[in-house]
Amino acid sequence: MSEQNPFMVFSGTNSRYLAEKICASLNRPLGKLQITKFSDGEFAVYYEESIRGRDVFLVQSTFPNSDNLMELLLMIDAAKRASAHSINAVIPYFGWARQDRKDKPRVSIGAKLVADLLSAAGIDRLITMDLHADQIQGFFNVPVDHLYASGVILPYLQSLKLKDIVIASPDVGGSKRANTYAKYLGCPLVLCNKTRARANEVESMQIIGDVKDKNVIIVDDMVDTAGTIAKAADIMKEAGAKSIRACASHCVMSGPATERVQSSSLEEIVFTDSIPYTQRCAKVKQLSVADMFAETIRRVILNESISSQYLI
Repeated sequence: MSEQNPFMVFSGTNSRYLAEKICASLNRPLGKLQITKFSDGEFAVYYEESIRGRDVFLVQSTFPNSDNLMELLLMIDAAKRASAHSINAVIPYFGWARQDRKDKPRVSIGAKLVADLLSAAGIDRLITMDLHADQIQGFFNVPVDHLYASGVILPYLQSLKLKDIVIASPDVGGSKRANTYAKYLGCPLVLCNKTRARANEVESMQIIGDVKDKNVIIVDDMVDTAGTIAKAADIMKEAGAKSIRACASHCVMSGPATERVQSSSLEEIVFTDSIPYTQRCAKVKQLSVADMFAETIRRVILNESISSQYLI
């Protein structure tokens, strides 16, 4: 890539595994960044090389804990004070995205707060993937490049060469995403109607549609405690499904999620590597989105179309 458009890629602590793959795809070295941690839990960010006049891309997903977001904010602030030409936040997993509206009285809208924090820190662009709610793009007053994990998940699903496929949405809210997959693959769509007792706890679930003797693929944007996915898989198995797989963009997999997936009727669950997954589960498979983000960075630098690389 031409040095007439100099750019540099840096990473926070817990997204380094992905940033290294992105840099390998771009054939560029990962920038040198030092994060000093103090005994009280505070930390400071220091760029070990000049970034004056450079376009910098800061790779950091904001998954739990909150240190990942704070690291990113400090990286942005340090880059602004070091006279970077532009500051581009590359956030494969945008945390707090489930808090996108007031769904009951006296609650915060965490997604808007995080958007304000990033904007106040000084980003010029956001590159992210599969936001929990599309309208979060409107929380920003800077360009947002919203990528889709379907670019890596759909080719994998097609490689399985399954017959009698049915796409399923684990809840009504995810029906738009699931319907897009169903249209692309040319197969039927079924829905799961669920009610929650409280956050992260499913009270009841019913299947709307036919799954008997079908290879079911459940599509979602993230899996947190895996309660919904595991329950949906078990109900579909009871309804006569031949096999049940799941795919989701973000591998949050907190608390009892791994045990639930392992003991469920799922044959396989496919994620991207937007969030690192360190536990062991034979049913979990991760596909890398590094090449997709690298290509997006390249297109941003060269002022080329981003949308032309989308499958759906």
